[in-house]
Amino acid sequence: MLSFCVKTRNEIYNKTALYSQVSDFKGVKRIVQVKNRQIVGLCITVVFAVFLAACGGQGGGSNSSGQVDANETAAKVNGKAITMEQVDRAVKQQAQGQETKFSPLELANARLQVLQSLIEQEVMYQKAQKENLVPTDDEVNGEINKQKVSSGLSVEEFDKQMKDAGWNEKSYREYTKERLSVEKLVDKITSRIDAPKDTEIEAFYNGNKDAFVRKRGVKLGAIVIDPSNSGQGDETTDEQSAKLKLSEIGQKLQSGQDFATLARQYSEDQSKLQGGDLGDLAEDDLKQAFPGPVAADLMSPASQVGKMVVTASQGKLFILKLQEHIDRDEVLTLETPGVRQKVTDAIVNNRKQLLSSSYQAVAMNEAKIENFLAKKVVDNPNELSGARPAGAANSNTASNTNANTGNANISNTAAANANSAGNNKLGANSKPAANATKPAPANAAKPPAATAPKPGVPANK
Repeated sequence: MLSFCVKTRNEIYNKTALYSQVSDFKGVKRIVQVKNRQIVGLCITVVFAVFLAACGGQGGGSNSSGQVDANETAAKVNGKAITMEQVDRAVKQQAQGQETKFSPLELANARLQVLQSLIEQEVMYQKAQKENLVPTDDEVNGEINKQKVSSGLSVEEFDKQMKDAGWNEKSYREYTKERLSVEKLVDKITSRIDAPKDTEIEAFYNGNKDAFVRKRGVKLGAIVIDPSNSGQGDETTDEQSAKLKLSEIGQKLQSGQDFATLARQYSEDQSKLQGGDLGDLAEDDLKQAFPGPVAADLMSPASQVGKMVVTASQGKLFILKLQEHIDRDEVLTLETPGVRQKVTDAIVNNRKQLLSSSYQAVAMNEAKIENFLAKKVVDNPNELSGARPAGAANSNTASNTNANTGNANISNTAAANANSAGNNKLGANSKPAANATKPAPANAAKPPAATAPKPGVPANK
């Protein structure tokens, strides 16, 4: 499922990071950077899970299994309590159902990491309240309805996934209200940022010319299916369920259903937020990401835009759609449509991020913060076991063994399908999407989804 989690400071304030603005012009480097951010996110998730276990130790007001009193106060911000229920809900969302595999030490680390984010959010929310920036009930309703529509799920499916993520209607409404309040506060704080001068734009471009080269390659869309079990809400947990899902999506594509719409609904990848758009891939990176014959086929001038190919790489199944041929390296200048605006946005958003972070640092310094959870760890440093629950290690080993065995079978199956279902049936009958899908803004609300976000393009074969 897409996380309903509390956003970290950078996620809240960095609506568009400096280099991510420019990296739209860098071909596959943009994808690699996105993947790196996903890897960092995965590491944070592991750390969260680690933290969760530590607080789950005997010193954290919980038993050896990590259970705590949901009503226990984890921290206070200017007298406002943050409960362990809020902490554990956020940890569960970050760990994506894997928190039961972590040791008490790991669990405590996860809880403390999450609690720090909750404290930061509460500080900013209280600032927004003082500025009278809390949204109305109608605004909250509108935001939730927008999320439901953009998720592509039925009302029942949306509500189920919200419940699976640990939310009820009241708590999710409160979360949405707080998030919108902080966004309004950030918008107000950063409204003082002026547009950069032409000399600043030119200096930025001249200092980052390598970022403005569109390499020879292709522009791709993808629907990604991951046979591995990624925790609660994951519908494809083995090779068989992945093949069934692949077949189901293939039939829908052959019947003429829109690729981007199906990607938003079915892809087990963060790119689903952009309708499956992976952006530009340089030829060398395409060869590293996918099997050689598939890369050669997509690069071939004979392959028409709109063609779809089924393949497998690093244990995942891909339905790839050729969206554009990039026949030669192209150097983009400030006169290239969209480039000047991208540079402008990059400079402005970088300044906004710095101003927002500074504002938060001052707000944190002014607030009275009492972190009871951290104090418990300090008071009981030797009661946090590093041992994982019984069976966790064996479970992971078995999972890896099965995954490796399954991947070989999937690769063989997909390789055969690439020539039949992928190249012939899907490729012959499919049409390009009527409208190009634009990337969702960085501050867009994240609706629930069937599975957790997973990297879209593997690093190598």
